[in-house]
Amino acid sequence: RNLSPFTPTVSRKTGSRVSRMFSMSHKSPPPKVPQPNRLDEVYEALKKGLTAYLEVHQLELEKLSTQIRESKRNSRLGFLYDLDKQVKSIERFLRRLEFHASKIDELYEAYCIQRRLRDGAHNMVKAYSTGSPGSREARESLAEASKGYKEYTENMCLLENELESQLGEFHIRMKGLAGFARLCAGDQYEIFMKYGRQRWKLRGRIEVNSKQVWDSEEMVFLPLVTEFLSIKVTELKSLANHVVVGNVSCETKDLFAALPQVVAVDINDLGTLKLSLEVTWNPFDKDDQPSAASSVNKASTVNKRFSTYNQSPPDTPSLREQAFYVSVHQAGLLRRHGQW
Repeated sequence: RNLSPFTPTVSRKTGSRVSRMFSMSHKSPPPKVPQPNRLDEVYEALKKGLTAYLEVHQLELEKLSTQIRESKRNSRLGFLYDLDKQVKSIERFLRRLEFHASKIDELYEAYCIQRRLRDGAHNMVKAYSTGSPGSREARESLAEASKGYKEYTENMCLLENELESQLGEFHIRMKGLAGFARLCAGDQYEIFMKYGRQRWKLRGRIEVNSKQVWDSEEMVFLPLVTEFLSIKVTELKSLANHVVVGNVSCETKDLFAALPQVVAVDINDLGTLKLSLEVTWNPFDKDDQPSAASSVNKASTVNKRFSTYNQSPPDTPSLREQAFYVSVHQAGLLRRHGQW
């Protein structure tokens, strides 16, 4: 796990108005105006995250294959069967990842084609608009270019929305507030996160011995292309006296990572109050969740079992195995003397 701070993108604001409680909602409809520059940045970050995902699972696959080769002579069949199931599960997951990456590449390539066509139509509209619009041919060409520009713009918006639906999920776990001398026992805080149409509101209390109790600890956000994650922290002092500690907007394209990340968000200007979150990116949606998505965690369990088996390897055969070996030896002797 990496400890990397979020990068604030908007200046912090303070106020006294209390936010309303919002419920979780789905993604926004296709945008009316495409954002090609922003999509380029998200695509590069997404490809980097998918490549890291493939590398992590490929290393885990090689590690399991090495364990299988080393344990064939000195292990139980049940343990080998468990390792083999893990290998096949990771192999299936790798194929899903490769197919997912190729699908994203196809969508991005189609988006780039529509963008070039849109730029060409825009240049034509600009050229016909600056010229003399008196001739009939010029007016018809201008209308045709304008129609093409509108059509390519709509196609870009649809492809942008489709690519956004392939970004997977962000699983966010609340780790707590870190405030050094800023936090005291009895303080109550409210955290409100806004990500597009998605909302998460939770309240917490600072207990004795710096222990923190929150009414909610986990949330799943669907990644968005053009939106930033807005975090607002309010200190609840009395019924009508709430103080907004800070309101920050954070970049999310750096969260496309293979392993869970613990990120620290500076809430106030001085950085004396930080919000700690654990973010895990899943490249697939919950409706398209492969069985091997947690293969790395499963493999760590297998590693523990592997060390346990190595502590007491079954070198001495059991009584049943001894009887089997004796029967095989006797059958070989009978076959050698022609009696069987």
